[in-house]
Amino acid sequence: MLGLMQNQPLLISSLIEFAERHHGDTEIVSRRVEGDIHRYTYTDVAHRSRQVANALDSIKLQFSDRVATLAWNGYRHLELYFGVSGSGRVLHTINPRLHPEQIAWIANHAEDQVMCFDMTFLPIIQAVHSKCSTVKHWIALCDADKLPTDTGIPGLQSYESWMGQQSSSYNWPEFDENSASSMCYTSGTTGNPKAALYSHRSTILHAYAAALPDVMCLSARDSVLPVVPMFHVNAWGIPYSAALTGCKLVFPGPALDGKSIYELIEAERVTYAAGVPTIWQMLLGHMKPGGLKFGSLKRTVIGGSACPPAMIAAFREEYGVEVLHAWGMTEMSPLGTLCTLKNKHLQLPEAEQMKIRLKQGRAIYGVDMKIVNDEGKELPWDGKAYGDLLVKGPWILREYFKGEGGNPLVDGWFPTGDVATIDADGYMQITDRSKDVIKSGGEWISSIDIENIAVAHPAVAMAACIGVKHPKWDERPIIAVVKKPGAEVTREELLAFYEGKTAKWQVPDDVVFVDAIPLGATGKMLKTRLRDVLKDYKLPGI
Repeated sequence: MLGLMQNQPLLISSLIEFAERHHGDTEIVSRRVEGDIHRYTYTDVAHRSRQVANALDSIKLQFSDRVATLAWNGYRHLELYFGVSGSGRVLHTINPRLHPEQIAWIANHAEDQVMCFDMTFLPIIQAVHSKCSTVKHWIALCDADKLPTDTGIPGLQSYESWMGQQSSSYNWPEFDENSASSMCYTSGTTGNPKAALYSHRSTILHAYAAALPDVMCLSARDSVLPVVPMFHVNAWGIPYSAALTGCKLVFPGPALDGKSIYELIEAERVTYAAGVPTIWQMLLGHMKPGGLKFGSLKRTVIGGSACPPAMIAAFREEYGVEVLHAWGMTEMSPLGTLCTLKNKHLQLPEAEQMKIRLKQGRAIYGVDMKIVNDEGKELPWDGKAYGDLLVKGPWILREYFKGEGGNPLVDGWFPTGDVATIDADGYMQITDRSKDVIKSGGEWISSIDIENIAVAHPAVAMAACIGVKHPKWDERPIIAVVKKPGAEVTREELLAFYEGKTAKWQVPDDVVFVDAIPLGATGKMLKTRLRDVLKDYKLPGI
């Protein structure tokens, strides 16, 4: 016997319809590429999203055709989020930090029909447009009077001219909620980038889960700053969760330096922010010398890579901001876990609470996870046993777009490529990427733990731990360090800093000072490239 409830598909268009009806006067604030601040409301987003849908109809774009974006976080990008997916097309956000050759390859593989881009990225578009064989329409996200006349891109239109002449009346179509809504390519796989293809259903469920109190805890009382890019797994789903809850959105545009972020937080009374550790390093680096404080910021979600304990402590102790450690992947839409304390933890001493906060957190509803050994046997949740982390759930990838890479699942579970522990309370902690873990004398060493200790030193800005070959121990860890501007620390001082903080056999054998640590397109450290840089390195005494 079936239930007797109405059968309404879960579609992204319903999010902006809800936001317009119930939170129509709530502000969306954007720092534009031009440098000025733009303000409007959810009502305006809804009107202009419908204009986008009409514009796509006018160029005869078919259902499920791909519309690419090469854009910062801003109001026009938000309109494309709803106008493209809501009308049944697929939004394809491209990471502009990739090499132009990769961008062209991705656009061709996705068979993008339309490319919308911020003027910042005009040089990239000029470099790749002749190589993007499927793109028929080039749209610059700017006013008509800001469009140069000599770009060399045939048929280039300004966004405002393209969609501005369209009607704001549009009946959002109804279709199968399992239809594709958006796609993101990940470079965290072997070979060419592969695309995760999200559905309307998976996106809505993820938006619901992300807004829960034990996750991002978003509400209509929040002013939210997503510093995580809208081209990076759909800004962790925040644009969708924001429309679902009616919170104010504040977009930073291209200005991601510490000073610009701080000024935006203060001016717009931001209560909640989300981003990767490298962004918050710049923010804290701007604040500390001037003795600056936050007037409104209450909490921040930090993900993308492990958050150093020193950063969590600085936010909490110096600025009164709660740090929520998060973990996920492009293949997971992206949220998998988020670290919030349980009721029984609230009376623990601060040091014990900190041990919990350093973990990546508990699985949110919709995500199941387990750890297994090399033979695939499930390991206990005791916080000590570590193994390969596998996940499954309604917003987790089943296969990549066009079947690239074959079937990635293992008995229905997606292998994350992370090595982790899970404790009795369900808190998961990443000990390493499987390709980065260091095996020394038959024992595993977590590169993340070694890095966290180094970054806690007041003279260290960034640190990356890698393993190097050793004739007796197989591998030994070394730490590559970038010093803070004007700061000094010696190899001996830094190695002495490890005393009492980890087992002696886990202390790095050496410190290598470098000018910079290679970062990927999403701000993660590229240890493969660091290994290439240090390929001629020899351990002392070997």
